[in-house]
Amino acid sequence: MQGRNVFDIEGLRLLDTVARTGSFTAAAARLSYTQSAVSRRIAALEHRAGGPLFERLPRGVRLTPAGEALHHHAQVVLNRLTRAEEELAGIHGGYRGRLRVGAFATANVVLVPGALREFREEFPEVELVPIEGPSRSLLRRMREGGLDVAVVSDYPSELPREEEVEMVELADDELFVALRRDHRLAGEEIIDLRELREETWIEAPPPGRATALAAACARAGFTPRASVRISEWTGKFGFVAAGLGITLVPAIAAHAVPPDLVLRSLGELAPRRTVYAALPPVPLPAARTLVRLLAVQARQ
Repeated sequence: MQGRNVFDIEGLRLLDTVARTGSFTAAAARLSYTQSAVSRRIAALEHRAGGPLFERLPRGVRLTPAGEALHHHAQVVLNRLTRAEEELAGIHGGYRGRLRVGAFATANVVLVPGALREFREEFPEVELVPIEGPSRSLLRRMREGGLDVAVVSDYPSELPREEEVEMVELADDELFVALRRDHRLAGEEIIDLRELREETWIEAPPPGRATALAAACARAGFTPRASVRISEWTGKFGFVAAGLGITLVPAIAAHAVPPDLVLRSLGELAPRRTVYAALPPVPLPAARTLVRLLAVQARQ
């Protein structure tokens, strides 16, 4: 590779489009190029990169290791340019453009939708782009410039330290236990966690990381039985309803619990999690406003 600034923005955008579509032909159609033009530009990009970026297959293409490395950097650059455009639009023209909002699954039950409704009523010209995912992946995506604000939590395990991300605490969220209505302890208002030592837990603990459930059970003097690995909340509820185990449910997701289950507090031994709003180093004005609305919604 010779010289500096060898990768132009359009070349990086083309690389990203080919990588996403897996085809020169599909990328050409999406960008209104001819296929030959795409082939020439990719060949020129590969020349600048010092080697192949795509492996040509009988049907389509896929990134080489060098292509994957450059594609990662291209995504960061393109995301940051998009943020710059939206930030300038917000500064010069008021609240306009897009706001990319990440959230973990249970935050999308009540907390995030309520705040987005209030935001949309106040700023109808801003396009809201909700994105759901685990908290760690949302923080990584924000670090790469792909999110403007994210709602994250330290459940089921602690969050990594992100020096480039600002964290605003929204709520201290109690975790309840979900039981079938005919469970032997369903009639109790508060359940001693030690009475659940023989139960099977439905959860999806991250490999190699301590979880809120394991920590709470350790305080109660026992280790939880091997759990059934189910990550989606609808699946967890289904397994509990079938009598295959019990699960923890955060307070902000209580509205999503089906009527054939009950939520019960674990009292002083109840696990808790903290819910945060995460912001990039230079947040959009609209993102700051949404965080304020999220805080109001969390208090309610």
